[in-house]
Amino acid sequence: MLHPTFATPDLTTFCRLDELGLVAVGQLLEPGRATIECRVVDDDPWCRKCGAEGAPRDTVTRRLAHEPFGHRPTTLLVRVRRYRCAHCRRTWRQDTSKAATPRTKISRGGLEWALRGIVVDHLTVSRVAAGLGVSWSAANAAVLAEGKRRLIDDPTRFDGVTTIGVDEHVWRHTRLGDKYVTVIIDLTPAREKTGPARLLDMVEGRSKAVFKQWLAGRPKEWSKRIEVVAMDGFAGFKTAAAEELPDAVPVMDPFHVVRLAGDALDVCRRRVQQDTTGHRGLKGDPLYDLLSRHRSRLTHRGAEPLDQHALVSLICTLASFIPVESFLARSMLVIVPYLLVPAGLAATAFAVVAAVLTHRFRRASRS
Repeated sequence: MLHPTFATPDLTTFCRLDELGLVAVGQLLEPGRATIECRVVDDDPWCRKCGAEGAPRDTVTRRLAHEPFGHRPTTLLVRVRRYRCAHCRRTWRQDTSKAATPRTKISRGGLEWALRGIVVDHLTVSRVAAGLGVSWSAANAAVLAEGKRRLIDDPTRFDGVTTIGVDEHVWRHTRLGDKYVTVIIDLTPAREKTGPARLLDMVEGRSKAVFKQWLAGRPKEWSKRIEVVAMDGFAGFKTAAAEELPDAVPVMDPFHVVRLAGDALDVCRRRVQQDTTGHRGLKGDPLYDLLSRHRSRLTHRGAEPLDQHALVSLICTLASFIPVESFLARSMLVIVPYLLVPAGLAATAFAVVAAVLTHRFRRASRS
């Protein structure tokens, strides 16, 4: 006896055709393709011009690429009924907009599968086109149009935004130079601890004019709600934000803060190496071994930062190379990292010690 929760096998439900307003009436299985014959569930006999009831005239077929089942392309052969009005002699077809947009070759279920494959599963457009059984250009055009409809044309995507981030991205390398796009991110969920950041828009180019034009195109009410703008060290973004969002606070994102502080600390380390040994870092030198030791504490991906103990050890060891005569000054260099790093202010600790190192060795070089 079958389990009571099992239902009768239904091809319409299995292929999710009921969500498209279709019902399966037949199937044709081939080694390289599966074809499902469908009919539109809802009748559409009323004339769109005079409102009179029309009579069925004939049927036409429409082929739609659907999400694949069994690692082979699936095609929907939809039989659409045509009607004719006896009063105004007008003809029309059944409404299939629930199954697919007009003049497209891919069903809405196929488009959802394609978007999920590209965004979630990181499939290529070629692989998606092969799964749907359509050409690369047809799959690419359909995915771009559906992505634009869901993301760019969504009127609610700017609602609730109070914190934005802006950065440039190289999307193409050419012989004539790199092609940049300006990426605008909604950082409100990350700031409020409600979810990950999300993409707001991408604009071609990288300049003050590009970001300023994008900000000027937003409604005034939306611009007044922006509280924080996170960016890198590019002055063009800061100037555009100051002119279009005067009430927003410009900040530098943590990645660039840590990068700038790390670069300053590395420059100071090389300067200390030259002043103490007279040559660049070699195997066996204290600072070279120190850097190698702390690099080994990074994860295999090299993306995770040093833990607080290793970071404090690195900063304090570098601080010990400073020729500070005052015991109070040397104590502050050791105490400040211990206070800042456990509180999550690693970038501030880097910046403080790097600034002190630079200042001290500038004075030492002059004397």
